[in-house]
Amino acid sequence: MPLSRIDPAQYSSLLADKLAQFKLDFAQFGLPEPEVFASAPLNYRMRAEFRIWHQDDALDYAMFNAANPKVPVTIEAFPIADPTIADAMPRLRERLQASEALRHRLFQVDFLATLSGELLVTLIYHRRLDAAWEAAARELADELGIQLIGRSRGQKIVLGRDWLLEEFELNGRQLRYKQIEGSFSQPNGGVNRKMLGWACAQSAGLGGDLLELYCGNGNFTVALAPLFGRVLATEVSKSSVHAAQFNLEGNGIENVAMVRMSSDEISAALAGREVFQRMQDIDLAQYAFSTIFVDPPRSGLDPETLELAAGFDNILYISCNPLTLQENVAALQATHAISAAAVFDQFPYTHHLECGLLLTRRPK
Repeated sequence: MPLSRIDPAQYSSLLADKLAQFKLDFAQFGLPEPEVFASAPLNYRMRAEFRIWHQDDALDYAMFNAANPKVPVTIEAFPIADPTIADAMPRLRERLQASEALRHRLFQVDFLATLSGELLVTLIYHRRLDAAWEAAARELADELGIQLIGRSRGQKIVLGRDWLLEEFELNGRQLRYKQIEGSFSQPNGGVNRKMLGWACAQSAGLGGDLLELYCGNGNFTVALAPLFGRVLATEVSKSSVHAAQFNLEGNGIENVAMVRMSSDEISAALAGREVFQRMQDIDLAQYAFSTIFVDPPRSGLDPETLELAAGFDNILYISCNPLTLQENVAALQATHAISAAAVFDQFPYTHHLECGLLLTRRPK
């Protein structure tokens, strides 16, 4: 996103344009009036990645325009970054520039922040890291009060932790999440809280048990679990499964069974087409599923998962791609109608729009 397009004075009208397009795209499905969850116009981004541009003795953060990918755009300030990142950027650059051990062949800097104020910085190099680097990096981490990781090809040096602990309040509960460096986490922490709140509001009163696909680190699982009798949550990434298990335990959630399976595998298991060793301790007959919750990748739900979803009374769907969501809703029209809708502006000043739907089974 070109920084020149970041103008808080234009934020409301840009969101209104995205909302109008969403309503137009889904009007054919009898879309109810969507709830709209705006972002803060500045200081909302919890992750940032910058190339490091070396010019003589100067060292700068840089980004590249897709239209001219060989010409760096140096970054003096990044107004969409969370304040923890924004405050650290100039201090980090000053210290990197002053240290030959830290700056030599430094290629990229990644930032990961939390709403609770923690910060993890990853320094990525085109050289092998040695004892001199580690000594200088430890001093840097202590001085800035950050978690620090050094990476080069085949090498990862963790000074402190390679994860952060996110913590925030939701509906009177204090939720805690382990966020692992290099794994997915929500980029807009403020809007993520609003997404969780909306999903909880839609789930209240549905009863029964919940099947969750693509659960990641348990972002929604932790929030939704108390609203259902039992939860069966699935995720294919091993690191995300471990983080989700940590988060469930850390939040005192005891009604969730985690299984490392893809969406097509769990579809086959529930349909009785295949038996998986990974589910040997899970008695599917004990579940009384009322609801399926999905937060799929941009490609949306595949045909097998759509067939699975059609068997549930309630489908709670969070989407990062309204186009594939539109296709999936069309495929479910014979069995389900939209009963609630929302848009979440995770990515201000871009065309991207996160959205949520609750689909309920049509009367026979």
